[in-house]
Amino acid sequence: MKKMWIFTAVLMSLAQYAHAFESAARNAILVDFDTGAYLYTKNHQDKMPPASMSKLMTIYIIFDKLKTGKLSLDDEFTVSENAWRKGGAASGGSTMFLNIGEKVTVDDLLRGIIIQSGNDACIVAAENISGSEEEFATLMNKTAEKLNLKNSSFANSTGLPDEKQMMSAEDLALLARAIIKEYPEYYHIFKQKEFMHNGINQGNRNPLLYSVEGADGLKTGHTNEAGFCLTGSAIRHGQRFIEVIAGLNSNKERSEEAERLMNYGFREFEKYQFFTKGQIIDNVKVWYGEDKTVDMLVKNDVVRLIKKGDGEKYSFKVIYDEPLKAPVKQNDVVGQIEIKSPDATKEMIPLVAAKDVAEVGLFKRFVSNIKYYLKGK
Repeated sequence: MKKMWIFTAVLMSLAQYAHAFESAARNAILVDFDTGAYLYTKNHQDKMPPASMSKLMTIYIIFDKLKTGKLSLDDEFTVSENAWRKGGAASGGSTMFLNIGEKVTVDDLLRGIIIQSGNDACIVAAENISGSEEEFATLMNKTAEKLNLKNSSFANSTGLPDEKQMMSAEDLALLARAIIKEYPEYYHIFKQKEFMHNGINQGNRNPLLYSVEGADGLKTGHTNEAGFCLTGSAIRHGQRFIEVIAGLNSNKERSEEAERLMNYGFREFEKYQFFTKGQIIDNVKVWYGEDKTVDMLVKNDVVRLIKKGDGEKYSFKVIYDEPLKAPVKQNDVVGQIEIKSPDATKEMIPLVAAKDVAEVGLFKRFVSNIKYYLKGK
């Protein structure tokens, strides 16, 4: 027999609170790093020119090759004339000021890409990893597919204007989350505020590093087509948010909007623990068991991001079938908690058996059957 018990209140949806905030950006998203919950969205799945934010894919690939041992930070790459012409001082764009024929370490190239947004550094990395920037773009597209970035396509390593170079704000947030989660040993480079190469010192363009508590990444961008853009992240007291904004009209507007959206997240939301690991929720009858019942418990902590102060306003439904038939093994799934939002999305939390329940022998089974038929129990 299927049974359920419910404790009710008002189940709040994070999406409801997005209406309390409105961004001036053309495209925007704010994401909780731990849960992946979207706290604010605006045209977040629309394809757009990502400008230098697409360098995050170049960085991801380099990080991956470092972690898998295919590259080391001490490896040296040679600067080609093509890299110098397209991305060096002669190009007029953001540059690391590399020289033709110069040998530069992967470590310095990473800092040139992340801190200085050097187009030349990206092209040097692309050519030395894949043989050409075109082949590297193929690798970028394969990596995007692996990461399930559904609205991204790449034609170059830099983000320089190309009709095939497109990303969505959602994809950029997913990519940033992957970088932080998969490569923590290299992520610290993003918060370095300045870097000097060839005697030229340049500051990190990320305005969050200078204005928002806990900010530690990731990448700005700007072209005429893209407007002023930013993919950023900050962490406070163990709570991390990732934001993407695009299509702003000035550096000042980008800085102000990035700060406003990030502070909105920290101001309005908090993590709340609804259930703790090992918490007993109910017990369920066991048929033919050495014990007549077994406790159902939550196997892992259930922590969710919610609107501050609304922890008591959630409702849950616990569903299970009884009786269970022995034998029952510890950690067998024996029920579930259903969490349902106002927009009808559901999340199911499994409940597991607290211990083993052995099956009784034939004689006790016979007695149980007699009792059941005679007494209904």
